Amino acid sequence: MRRSPIRIVVVEDYEPYRLFVCSTLQKQSELQVIGVADDGLEAVRMAQQLEPDLILLDIGLPTLNGIEAARRIQRVSPKSRIVFVSENRSPEIAWEALNTGAGGYVVKSDAANELLPAVKAILEGRRFVSSSLAGHNLTGRQSYGPNQNNVIPFRPLLYARHHEVGFYSDDRYFLDEVIRFIGAALKAGNAVIVAATESHREGFIPRLQAYGLDIGAAIEQGRYIALDADETLSAFMVNGMPDRGRFLEVLGDVIVAAAQAADAEYPRVSVFGECVHLLWSKGNPEAVIQMEKLGNQLTKIHNVDILCGYSVQGRMEDEIFQRICAEHSAVHIR
Repeated sequence: MRRSPIRIVVVEDYEPYRLFVCSTLQKQSELQVIGVADDGLEAVRMAQQLEPDLILLDIGLPTLNGIEAARRIQRVSPKSRIVFVSENRSPEIAWEALNTGAGGYVVKSDAANELLPAVKAILEGRRFVSSSLAGHNLTGRQSYGPNQNNVIPFRPLLYARHHEVGFYSDDRYFLDEVIRFIGAALKAGNAVIVAATESHREGFIPRLQAYGLDIGAAIEQGRYIALDADETLSAFMVNGMPDRGRFLEVLGDVIVAAAQAADAEYPRVSVFGECVHLLWSKGNPEAVIQMEKLGNQLTKIHNVDILCGYSVQGRMEDEIFQRICAEHSAVHIR
């Protein structure tokens, strides 16, 4: 690394993790954190103003996701190098992130051992990919992660899409996460579809208003669509299992309508659903897994971000828990 300080901006919306990243960097005298941001648009503005040497960038950011932020940063501060630091382990999303011109991709759970080596590699003009993603040809050429064997090509996505899951032991955590998810989408001018129980649907409205949103206007514009979870299930369940054709048709029609109402340059639709939780609570785990698989198909057809919510007061069987997690790009446990 060169002797003059490396000027770094850290972009991360989860404060405890942001503090961890900053403290890790500041242990190295040659690294200097000159700014922090907690949403994508702020990251772009900060990059333009400060023109840092390096930007550490999360993907799941409010207002503007990290991948789109990286594209804009490349235009306003082309000399800034970018390293994504994300818990998202999807090879397709990692490929999309690196395809913005970023120099590296570090999985958060590997960051304790890999963050500083990644920074060093990028500053030396090499690319770095976390060991968690070893075996995938993410860069179109040899990767520089710890394990470089068994390269497997795959088809990239046009957009980075998220299918995330949250397991909540307390309703407060549940509400906070959902409001953050759908509130950020609405603030960005995008559309939201909520398929939830009546009590939760009613609880969302005052919290979204407290989040600074005019929900009445969003409903009138068609950017906020609230569905009853039980009624939504009944529209595509056949003999106790979700029917693929009905599922894609029912959800697809609503997504298309919501996307048309979005007021954003690159419209996206954020979908929050409790349907899978209802199926699990009724003792139908196979229907749960099938529906999660169909959710993945939905992300390949439409430009959507999906958050599935499970309220887990007791214990979920380990096998079911692992199978659910395997169908998602990110897992939140609160």
